[in-house]
Amino acid sequence: MHLPKKARLVRFLMHPAGKFLVGFATFLLVLGAGCFTYLYVHYSKLIDAKLKAGPYANTSKLYAAPSVIMIGDEASPEEIVAQLRRSGYGESRSNRMGWYNVRADQAVEIFPGPDSFAPREDAVIKFSDGRVSEIISLRDHTPRTQYFLEPELISNLFDRNREKRRLVRFEDIPKVLVDAVTSAEDKRFFHHQGFDPLRIIASAYQDIRKGYRFAGASTLTMQLSRMFWLTPEKTIKRKALELLITLHLERKLTKKEIFEYYANQIDLGRHRSFSIHGFGEGAQVYFGKDIRHLTLPEAALLAGLIQRPNYLNPYRHPERAKARRNIVLGLMRENKLITDREYEMAIRAPVELAKGGAESTDAPYFVDLVNDELQENFADHDFQARSYRVYTTLDMNLQREAVEAVRIGMKEVDDQLRARRKDKTLPVEPQVALVALDPQTGEVKALIGGRNYGVSQLNRARSMRQPGSIFKPFVYAAALATAVEEAPSAVLTPISTFVDEPTTFWHNNRPYEPNNYKSQFFGLVTMRQALTKSLNIPTIKTAEAVGYEKVANFARSVGLNAEPTPAVALGAYDNTPLDMAGAYTVFANMGVYSAPNWIRAIRDEQGNALYDAKPVRKQLLDPRVAYLMVNMLEDVMRTGTGAGARSRGFLLPAAGKTGTSRDGWFAGFTTKLLCVVYVGFDDGKELKLEGARAALPIWTEFMKRAHKYRQYRAVSQFSPPEGVVTVDIDPATGLLASVGCPSVRSEVFIAGTQPIEVCHFHGGVRTATHVAGWDPSGNDGVAAPAGAQPNSIVLEGKPVAKSVPPAPQKAVPPPPSAKEQPKEKKGFFGRLKDLFR
Repeated sequence: MHLPKKARLVRFLMHPAGKFLVGFATFLLVLGAGCFTYLYVHYSKLIDAKLKAGPYANTSKLYAAPSVIMIGDEASPEEIVAQLRRSGYGESRSNRMGWYNVRADQAVEIFPGPDSFAPREDAVIKFSDGRVSEIISLRDHTPRTQYFLEPELISNLFDRNREKRRLVRFEDIPKVLVDAVTSAEDKRFFHHQGFDPLRIIASAYQDIRKGYRFAGASTLTMQLSRMFWLTPEKTIKRKALELLITLHLERKLTKKEIFEYYANQIDLGRHRSFSIHGFGEGAQVYFGKDIRHLTLPEAALLAGLIQRPNYLNPYRHPERAKARRNIVLGLMRENKLITDREYEMAIRAPVELAKGGAESTDAPYFVDLVNDELQENFADHDFQARSYRVYTTLDMNLQREAVEAVRIGMKEVDDQLRARRKDKTLPVEPQVALVALDPQTGEVKALIGGRNYGVSQLNRARSMRQPGSIFKPFVYAAALATAVEEAPSAVLTPISTFVDEPTTFWHNNRPYEPNNYKSQFFGLVTMRQALTKSLNIPTIKTAEAVGYEKVANFARSVGLNAEPTPAVALGAYDNTPLDMAGAYTVFANMGVYSAPNWIRAIRDEQGNALYDAKPVRKQLLDPRVAYLMVNMLEDVMRTGTGAGARSRGFLLPAAGKTGTSRDGWFAGFTTKLLCVVYVGFDDGKELKLEGARAALPIWTEFMKRAHKYRQYRAVSQFSPPEGVVTVDIDPATGLLASVGCPSVRSEVFIAGTQPIEVCHFHGGVRTATHVAGWDPSGNDGVAAPAGAQPNSIVLEGKPVAKSVPPAPQKAVPPPPSAKEQPKEKKGFFGRLKDLFR
């Protein structure tokens, strides 16, 4: 009997097998629904928590030092606005960092926001003839003489991936950019519910017709769910989660909110050492402007980068970026979002990128320096998981100038090295480090750790290298400090003499036979001459006379690595450029050592202080000794190995020292700024360029540029502290000059150590003695304080007998078996010469 289909179905369902299938299907349906519900609820909670915190809750921001603008400063409204934009300000009042407004009269109104580091005082800055003419507080409408500008963002997002973002609101995004992005990625974005069926069908057809993935079907919401919450691998599980998250996002957020998240999250490639995320940062990096001011061609170029950001990077591949930009413009015209005329004008526009968007904006080696300290000293705080604000000491103006100085100087180094090779090539590029400090505080103002962070992340500013002759001032400082010791075996002064000749030094039963540069020797020389000419033999003899242990101890006290051997005098022990810069503060800062530091403050999400820097400052050298050392280093730049800085146009009062080991060095300072430059090969190969030809040109270029800025402009002469004596001496005899001496030079001494005998070879009477802080009257031109005896001078409040400081005898250290060398016999003129050492 033939049963109807319906009856047969009923009979089957009543059968045990049918019942089993129905039950199993029901079970699968319930299980599937349960799993979907569980996953949806689970991920909904995660998504809601993420949305509530915001897309960038887990980001720490890194800032440079704040800057101050004063009445009379050279500035324009455009420059102030550019700096405000770099600090994270915008034209939208909703910007939490702050906002600005350019008035019709070109005055700039500034309104710090709740996240501002600078004092929250609204103000208007007015300009006249290229200068700041007025600063008016909008709080009480009274004038101000200066105004603190917001610290500039070094990295808006400080994390393991070195990403940068600049947050924008949907209201800040120009319509032209919205149209460009939707045309390129999802033209029906504002009309579908998270999925675009027409695009999915078209994509599937192209897949079948072409045999490979030709066109994507992902909507902006699907892309956002991928990059915001999911890992990049392509699996069925991830695709299912992507669909689930897309459904929830479309239900939870408006289209404008989805686009805003997308606009702040999208990957726009890498620039130098950072990944660029979001259109706000993209507009700043690629075009140097606020997102609100993007033109049609610029908006199309940014939208085009979404497809393949690194492949289309406009800095590296401008033609690729332009071709993709024109495709996006064509899609915009096809979607009737721009006219034919606008299209034609836009495709003819050249790709104009921001100039100088270089490593300076990123300061990548400095960022690594900060990151290392955060990891080392703040290990209990996760800077990759919370929104800390880290305020540093970096001066972005100086950082930019450092980048440019290094670029110019290293080209000169490359040219010199190429000229020495027959094929005129450079198989391996030498590397460079530059560290600039405030000598009073030790704050790092600029730091370069290499030529290109993208090629090498090794920070040469923290790499151990032999400093060579830039270490010598620490030897001579230890020698000059004998003048203030309680019971020195010998008092050494700038005119103490040593014989510069080939010498074997013995230490721990081992010979040490150094040489001078080009094997040139000058016979009897003073300590000043030895430092000025950077002579090796007299420097080691000076260290020997003082004691290698004293030299090493003094070097260690200022943060340097040193051992008590003859080689210590020539900078044979490895130190970093950063450590050398810190050590030199003891000279530039009247004997006070200021430890290098680079973090000023750390604030948590609520603005509470997590850390405020307390600079380490120690008086390690008598101010009088420090001044004598500076005075000698001034001579190095006046007539010695550092004189090239003067011939290159740097004419401000400065002191410095060249250094040559396998590498080239220069360390020098003014009263406002201290800078150390290193040039060398990473593998330790000899550079074969002296510091004067490798590092000094970079130092000079940087210092010339740096001192044009107001805060570094007022350089003064180095002033002697009280108790420093300046006397005129006869260079030939080392005695006080008389009016008949044919050659006279001024020399500085710690009061009580200057020569008192007048040169009697040329006749006449002696010249005056001048003591810093004392009136030039009384006995011997010195007004001795009450209580001093007729033939004494006061040193630190105590009468000290005046005498000619003894000079070390000419000697060659003996071999281990002999304790003394027999003294050679000298003629009458030799004995006479010894009287005046």
